[in-house]
Amino acid sequence: MAVAAENQSQPPQNDLPYVLILKPPTAFSIFGDHFFHSPKFQFLKPFESPLPLPQFLLTHAQSVQAILTSASGSVTADTIRLLPRLGLVVTTSQGINHIDLSECRRRGIAVAGAGTIFSTDCADSAVGLLLDVLRKVSAANRYVKQGLWSTQGNYPLGYKLGGKQVGIVGLGSIGTEVAKRLEAFRCSISYNSRSKKPSVPYTFYPNVVELAVNCDALIICCALTDETHHLIGKEVLSALGKDGVINNIARGPIIDEKELVQCLIKREIRGAGLDVFEHEPDVPVELLALDNVVMSPHNAVCTTESLEELRKTVVGRSLLLK
Repeated sequence: MAVAAENQSQPPQNDLPYVLILKPPTAFSIFGDHFFHSPKFQFLKPFESPLPLPQFLLTHAQSVQAILTSASGSVTADTIRLLPRLGLVVTTSQGINHIDLSECRRRGIAVAGAGTIFSTDCADSAVGLLLDVLRKVSAANRYVKQGLWSTQGNYPLGYKLGGKQVGIVGLGSIGTEVAKRLEAFRCSISYNSRSKKPSVPYTFYPNVVELAVNCDALIICCALTDETHHLIGKEVLSALGKDGVINNIARGPIIDEKELVQCLIKREIRGAGLDVFEHEPDVPVELLALDNVVMSPHNAVCTTESLEELRKTVVGRSLLLK
């Protein structure tokens, strides 16, 4: 590691394009850093260098032509300005809110995300979380494993998904896939989006509060932007009501997490299925003891198959470097 760190602190000595990795993507921890390997470019890894990041970037300023990042690795204007030859930012996430898009536009830097690679996996997880909350699958599983079935009798009944009124916030590629799956359960689907989509048969509500009033469950699928930050707060949760369920497989800060925790504790809503949180990886400790909450560690998008497709896409886009 010491040799690698020393090499990472020196300017590159060959003609291959250099791709800067600000923070290791999830795929690195699962498959190793050779996952995105290609003979057409090479990586610079500041996290393996003893140099502070600003000094590392200055050392390699004339070499970096692309950045590879993930949802947890912000690409700021300050970083971009230190890299005069930067022409491409590739993120392994579907969302791009962690990239300073205005600075990229100003510099003419191309930005590429994961596109729709994760849409079907994410939709599967969204429906799985909803089923789990309604039918109390995880809670009942704990009940059996703790040996309570034989001593305390049958576990309380859950609720059916079939025929429920489900509202989707953000009818993009993921939201559309969620809707398709819910149609198979004969759910009545409505949605809120930036604009009405004439091509879909679902009921459109321009206001999220109005959408929540008319739903048994609300699934968050929209992008995180300044406009959607804390879009789901006390007013929306109150409109959803004590029989309502909320699922979030988008970004944590779209929901006002403090308000959500209080609503769940007070049983002002029936339950929640959460794949994302406002201050990841920290999860509100109050949620850990609640049987009406099902959680996963921001991995709704990840399967072996989708990560392999991501690898091909990232390598293919990085080959556009010259």
